[in-house]
Amino acid sequence: MSFEINRLELVWPGKYDEDGNLIIEPEARLPFQIVERVKQTRATREAREKRVATLFDIWDGNNEPTPTEDDFKNKLIWGDNKLVMESLLDNFSGKIKLIYIDPPFAVGSDFALEVEIGNDEILKESSIIEEVAYRDTWGKGNDSYIKMIHSRLKLIHQLLAEDGALFLHCDYRTSSLTRIILDEIFGTDSYRNEIIWRKTNSPKFQSTGLGNQYDSIFVYSKSDKSKFSKVFRPFDEKSLKPYSYEDERGKYRLIEIEAQGVQRSPNRKQFEFKGRVAPYLYNINQLNEWDQNGMIYESGGGRFSKKQYLADMEGVLVSDLWVDDGVSPLQGSKPEVTGYPTQKPESLLERVIKFASNEGDLVADFFCGSGTTLAVAERLGRKWIGTDLGRFAIHTCRKRLLQIENCRPFEILNLGNYERQYWSNISFGEDLDEDGKISLLEYIAFILKLYGATAISGAIYLHGKMKSAFVHVGSVSSPVTVKEIEMCIDETIALQGKELHVLGWEWEMGLIDTLTDFAKAKGIKLIALQIPREVMEAEAARKGQIKFFELSYLESEITKDKNGNYFCTLTDFMIPNSELISPEVRKRVTKWSDYVDYWAVDWDFKNDTFMPKWMDYRTKRDRTLKLKTSPEKIDKPGTYKVMVKVVDIFGNDTTKVLELKVK
Repeated sequence: MSFEINRLELVWPGKYDEDGNLIIEPEARLPFQIVERVKQTRATREAREKRVATLFDIWDGNNEPTPTEDDFKNKLIWGDNKLVMESLLDNFSGKIKLIYIDPPFAVGSDFALEVEIGNDEILKESSIIEEVAYRDTWGKGNDSYIKMIHSRLKLIHQLLAEDGALFLHCDYRTSSLTRIILDEIFGTDSYRNEIIWRKTNSPKFQSTGLGNQYDSIFVYSKSDKSKFSKVFRPFDEKSLKPYSYEDERGKYRLIEIEAQGVQRSPNRKQFEFKGRVAPYLYNINQLNEWDQNGMIYESGGGRFSKKQYLADMEGVLVSDLWVDDGVSPLQGSKPEVTGYPTQKPESLLERVIKFASNEGDLVADFFCGSGTTLAVAERLGRKWIGTDLGRFAIHTCRKRLLQIENCRPFEILNLGNYERQYWSNISFGEDLDEDGKISLLEYIAFILKLYGATAISGAIYLHGKMKSAFVHVGSVSSPVTVKEIEMCIDETIALQGKELHVLGWEWEMGLIDTLTDFAKAKGIKLIALQIPREVMEAEAARKGQIKFFELSYLESEITKDKNGNYFCTLTDFMIPNSELISPEVRKRVTKWSDYVDYWAVDWDFKNDTFMPKWMDYRTKRDRTLKLKTSPEKIDKPGTYKVMVKVVDIFGNDTTKVLELKVK
């Protein structure tokens, strides 16, 4: 079979089928779940109270403010950026002014970063999901990297506004391949610049050959409608030297107005100005205007130049060579350092964002990592969307944004059970008759195998056994409920079992607190374990690298003072699987609160999205953590649900719901 080759392009295994047809990957348009609304008011919730309450609100793009409206909510999204971008298309196609991405391009899966415990720092090794993300990018070398970046750049092209631009950060390992893919998707005419950024102040001494000191940032526009602002850097001693002339208006330098060198071609039109015929670079009207304003300088040889006054200049006009101190490499002593080894300096992103967007424009980063793009966009008055696959990255971004003075409200979203259902259909077949049987059985068998349990038959609610313990696997699409576990406990007793393991993706609020003692009273040891998102990553599942964690233990209490103020106090927190925490971490923990990095309280939880009214968290500068909230005044009588959320030092969150009766 042969087919015509009529253009230059990069080809890799899996791009075309055996007949030469381009393989089109299916797009998943999935709804977003709002996990948390940060810094939003009670009025926001009251406006939603007429809607049916669910554990998570579904983000309704048709009824939400658009990026051009002032009350648009910025978005921090946890999940696979390909699925996220596909799911953004319906509401954001053609609406994002600037997209900056810094995809993984380093060889070697070193995702370790610093995590602080008390006053100490340790290295947090990469999670399985981060390692899988790395393998999906580099597992087959350049082939898998190209496939990954190609699919995402196609989506980025769709999301960009007609006057929008992409900035793609890479290094020598991928720059040549990436440039070809960008030319294919955006078109060679859309290439604007290759920015050279100095990433280190000096080459490594152990370098063989010439040490590498720079990264490339490719700039591509969506169309010829893209406009960029001039960016200036401060004057330094070298850039001030040319301003050696001076008159009554101040210091100035001379700018050529005649074509020189290769610009002085035979075809360039010449005309007369002030008695001199020459190939001028500017039209006669512009030259006359400058002359009338006293800005033309005549040299002894009868040639003319333009006076450029120092006082009229904002600074040195920035070119595509970024080696100045204004965008110097990130130093460990700077307050903005988060511990991410690939973190870029805020000054770099500030230059990018000022160059390619205006205040109020929408900016996105789909590999947002520690959140530098989002933090700078927030400070500069841009709207933003950030996405990352790592749970710890999302938590780091949340804390970093909260430290910005007058940070605007934002939402934390994921694709939740919709992503799981999509994965289930892809992995186990679509349930065409909607009875759930074929795909459900395959799904349960898959989860049991990953957990190391054996499937059993004849039971109604119990699905397998792990040694002497019975195992129940929760649904892909809904939380494990109290009633569900009660049925499992009864069936465990009927089968003369003594231990029950329940595996779930999500959990009905207060379930564990309610049922642990209930099961114990019936002679059953109940263990609830989280099904990790990593099970949806084929490579991690194939290699048996899935870990199921027990739900963390959280205790808190509500008290009232003599003035009628309420307080919530965090009284205990425990990570059950302490054996999975490295000895280096455990020896640094002197009290239970050392495991807590952030905690927050929603004083009026409505069985919907978590909306904290109070929060406290550790920062690089301040490692202390308050364990008691500020006073909360509740005047309206009634029964309130108070939700407490704790995020541990590894980015995992645990919640507890307390009941408060106000008379």
